[in-house]
Amino acid sequence: MTAPRNRPVALAVWLVIAGAVGWWAAFSLTMERLHLLENPGASASCDFSPLVQCGRNLESWQGAVFGFPNPILGLAGWIAPVVVGAAILAGARFARWFWAVFLLGMASAFGFVVWLIGQSVYVLGTLCPWCMVTWVVTIPSFYAVLLHAVRIGALPAPARMRAAADRLMGWLPLMAVLSYAAIAVLAELRLEVLDALF
Repeated sequence: MTAPRNRPVALAVWLVIAGAVGWWAAFSLTMERLHLLENPGASASCDFSPLVQCGRNLESWQGAVFGFPNPILGLAGWIAPVVVGAAILAGARFARWFWAVFLLGMASAFGFVVWLIGQSVYVLGTLCPWCMVTWVVTIPSFYAVLLHAVRIGALPAPARMRAAADRLMGWLPLMAVLSYAAIAVLAELRLEVLDALF
């Protein structure tokens, strides 16, 4: 194996940054939910307009899919990327099975976020600021962990696919931007965001 695969420093730095940003978004949403519980009928501080707001999302059933507020998942879950990234920077080497399990967690987060994006845009008709921060870090984090898992052989893949995953790591920013653009187009088509903002 090559050194970058053994000690993926760029991935580690990203995981720490993404985990910290995602955790802060989850913490902020949790505080907003507590504020709404303590003050029924109040508005959340992230409620900027009928379109851009957190309140409707937090108080909907989609905001507590598992019986408790979704941000609690973020408070617990975003610690993992921070710990994994920090451990790599400290010199830890993880086995392939670990990367497969970590990918399973990231894939679950990605799938949940995609579902929440659909619910937000097509059902609730809102764009939650802190939720969007979570989307921004979850999407590239999943792509990065997926490609890393493939390139190191944590997932069964032929050598050609592993090499392609290794090359695609350099294209992660573009992949993320294209994903954000797709979400923006869907939001514009459904919610007419530009008209609402201007």
